[in-house]
Amino acid sequence: MGRGFRLIFAISLLLMLMGSCLGSSVGICYGRNADDLPTPDKASQLAQLHKIKYVRIYDSNIQVLKAFANTGIELMVGIPNSDLLPISQFQSNADTWLKNSILPYYPATKITYITVGAEVTEAPSNISAMVVPAMKNVFTALRKAGLQRRIKVSSTHSLGVLSRSYPPSAGAFNSSHASFLKPLLEFLAENQSPFMINLYPYYAYRDSQNKVSLDYALFESSSEVIDPNTGLLYTNMFDSQIDAIYFSLMALNFRTIKVMVTETGWPSKGSPKETAATPDNAQTYNTNLIRHVINNTGTPAKPGAELDVYIFSLFNENRKPGLESERNWGLFYPDQTSVYNIDFDGKGPMDMTPETNVTSSNGTWCIASSTASEDGLKNALDWACSSGNVDCSAIQPSQPCYEPDSLVSHASFAFNSYYQQNGATDIACGFGGSGVKTNKNPSYDKCLYMIAGNNRTAANNVPAKPSTSYSTHNEVSMWVFSWMLMISVLLF
Repeated sequence: MGRGFRLIFAISLLLMLMGSCLGSSVGICYGRNADDLPTPDKASQLAQLHKIKYVRIYDSNIQVLKAFANTGIELMVGIPNSDLLPISQFQSNADTWLKNSILPYYPATKITYITVGAEVTEAPSNISAMVVPAMKNVFTALRKAGLQRRIKVSSTHSLGVLSRSYPPSAGAFNSSHASFLKPLLEFLAENQSPFMINLYPYYAYRDSQNKVSLDYALFESSSEVIDPNTGLLYTNMFDSQIDAIYFSLMALNFRTIKVMVTETGWPSKGSPKETAATPDNAQTYNTNLIRHVINNTGTPAKPGAELDVYIFSLFNENRKPGLESERNWGLFYPDQTSVYNIDFDGKGPMDMTPETNVTSSNGTWCIASSTASEDGLKNALDWACSSGNVDCSAIQPSQPCYEPDSLVSHASFAFNSYYQQNGATDIACGFGGSGVKTNKNPSYDKCLYMIAGNNRTAANNVPAKPSTSYSTHNEVSMWVFSWMLMISVLLF
């Protein structure tokens, strides 16, 4: 009897330790407010290609849910503000929504979170009163299906939910939202759900350049900002904003609620006055963010604390209203080519080796024009791979440049190879009007575009395997410790 108890205790302890090994994670938001995006199947393939393991969507679109089935990618599904009223009013509506929108696709589609409403305190109409009743009805529907522990329920917020965020220790929720926030926080604490926040240091910098330095917003600051109340040192705005949330929660005596960042990022293009919206700054912010998160650095107030973050967004979205920057947050263009290089493993700019950082002789590459006709691209691609003497083996199935499996992507690789092999001249990038020159290296993952003077193909130009990271060593050590502890308990 005693031995059986010790076995149960040891297994429970091991599972607990395994959970603590998971660490922080980085996902991506898949918004679809555009009329030129690839199909959900292509978006799913793109996420898999770049080893993205966590994706947030803003509704429960059937095609999207099906596209992510059997991929292993964990999905955060949203209930839009427009659907809050019926779901908050009647339990039967929540039951029906779950039955029709979630259960037919689960668990093949690995749904782990449901967000009920989005930034409701910023909504033009006062819909915040509907959020908690809707959350409770969704939770009850999940409990009826036996999924309340596997799928967490929460709601997302903007930083505007705070009345004060600086210094972080003085962080406080806006009192005008008290009637909404108190029951919401009670629900989150009771059900071990995270407080979800959308954080954008870009906006803080853009709107207060005289108070916030660009380096501080981009995780590049060499100086420190000191919280006068706690003495804590901050080297970036992201940590400062996260801790402002934690201190706001603690001020209301909610100390156990985990914070999750459901949106953050940096735009790659903006209006003339948005001078910080550039590909270089976007790459810098997101690269530093990923490294910061996956190293389990935590924040000054929560050192080493797990923090899950979702980058906004997968694609540029051309139908979003507002300034130019609003339509340029994507890591990828709608044709699935990279806006800039990024690595979700946090080991450096994705797809790059030292050699690919070298520009060609005239600093340009040749890619397929996004305005070229499909027939024009097909004919040009066929010619390049035959009469043009381009080695197109790298764009064949299972080869490094086959994915994304799109005509534009394949043609871009072939066009550039011909262009570089033939002197990188304007004529060599003609292709009947289907080719266009760019000064951005279009390489990605192990698909490395040829540069002048380098005749190796992408198939042979594979980056060296990176060294094992510190976090991996920690994870292995924890596993070893867990097993040794379990064995010692069993043998005691």
